[in-house]
Amino acid sequence: MSFFLQRSELRDLYDKVVAGQRISESDAVRLFQSQDLNALGAIADLVNQRKNGNRASYIINRYINYSNYCILSCRFCSFARKKRDRDGFELTVDEIVARAREALAIGITELHIVGGLHPSLPFGYYTDMLRALRALDPRLQLKCFTAIEILHLAWLAKKSVGETLVELRDAGLNALTGGGAEIFRKEIRSAIARGKESAGEYLEVHRTWHQMGGRSTCTMLYGHVESVADRVDHLRQLRELQDETRGFVGFVPLPYQPENNAIPVTTPPTGFDTLRTIAVSRIYLDNFDHITAYWVGLGLKLAQVALNYGADDLHGTILEEHIFHMAGAKSPQLQTEAEMVKAIRETGRTPVQRGTFYEPIKVWESTPKASEALADGDQSPANKSKLLEDNLATA
Repeated sequence: MSFFLQRSELRDLYDKVVAGQRISESDAVRLFQSQDLNALGAIADLVNQRKNGNRASYIINRYINYSNYCILSCRFCSFARKKRDRDGFELTVDEIVARAREALAIGITELHIVGGLHPSLPFGYYTDMLRALRALDPRLQLKCFTAIEILHLAWLAKKSVGETLVELRDAGLNALTGGGAEIFRKEIRSAIARGKESAGEYLEVHRTWHQMGGRSTCTMLYGHVESVADRVDHLRQLRELQDETRGFVGFVPLPYQPENNAIPVTTPPTGFDTLRTIAVSRIYLDNFDHITAYWVGLGLKLAQVALNYGADDLHGTILEEHIFHMAGAKSPQLQTEAEMVKAIRETGRTPVQRGTFYEPIKVWESTPKASEALADGDQSPANKSKLLEDNLATA
């Protein structure tokens, strides 16, 4: 036991976790309210080490946003545009395929595709897109659409959610994204995302997909107008669905980006709050195997620290990110695989390239070979792949 835990007010919760007992909602509130970040991190790291050992993962992926036109007007969103806006865009299926083909050439294993709720694209656009991408490479994993997009597509198709998901799966869909969860409590949801799907609808889309044998991730947007109790309620509902379906492969807490958003927030998420939120999530979500420190929202250096506070994944290489950067994120637009491996090694962890479902694809040596170290050191702009610089992706 660490020195921090021996003297901590959280010692009883540490003992509970060591004994394999599930912590309660009130326990989680205590963890959030504690200022003892070192002890909190030690408990979270214990949980993570039990589940994942000393490994930390990343994925070589590409985000494609097919359009930013959206019928909703969520207050926290800087990405959405109306048809009258000059900086709105929509991609044709051929344009999406071209970007995917370029990304395949640099070794991606996953496409992550989301967009706004487009006012006029037909349902056939989405199934045609999936079929065209599936034809590129049957091994490519297509992780597409948030729960609210699925509800929108069901409305377009005039079918039930289950029937819509079957059609999308048959067209090539492999996994659902976890975006759009925000905060589940009704009052908070109404304040930041009026008109969006309810918490019950979000969870039901994922439940239906899981019951079909599908897997997905899930998220929580924190650091705006929600309370600690709201965060714990959100985590509780995710844990309950995971108890029921075991269909979530990972949880991604997302820090609110206040710069270009309409929600007035005087104290956006700090580094302290981010590490605390990741740690509490790791401890409370005992039926989740993986917690992601999303470097686009955190910055790579804080994401590195988060690997000692319960996170075991840094997400993707990211070629160019729209949604968080339009909201004001100052992180780089991309990380090369070499940079991701180096970042993980610097924390003392063993880097693992993973797939969509967190399955290991490549386990790196704990220390770099000479040839690999040379490649890691050659990171000048002139030596980075121009394809990486020119392409699109997010987290």
